[in-house]
Amino acid sequence: MTRSLKKGPYVEERLIKKIAGKKPQETGLIKTWYRRSQISPEMVGFKFGVYNGREHVEVLVAEEMVGHRLGEFSPTRKFIRHGGKMQKELELKKKEAEISAAKSAKADTAAPAAKK
Repeated sequence: MTRSLKKGPYVEERLIKKIAGKKPQETGLIKTWYRRSQISPEMVGFKFGVYNGREHVEVLVAEEMVGHRLGEFSPTRKFIRHGGKMQKELELKKKEAEISAAKSAKADTAAPAAKK
């Protein structure tokens, strides 16, 4: 559910104080735990270290991000891959194809050298 237009966007006051009067090039990484804070136009160009529960993920704020939340750019879960028996078989076939292609390429380069 979106926030009421009457209330306006929620931007953490402490974040605004940290960037007030500073230039993005001079300021380094600004660490924050305020994932729920919306990105305002004043934040464009700054680097924020947004905490994801384990580490601070570096987020460089661009113009397209204005209106979004800081937490959207710092994922809390790490996707590894879908697995299973079928996936392993596909990977094995791919690996075998790469090996055979490498062998044939090696044989092709070795054959002209032997004729000389």
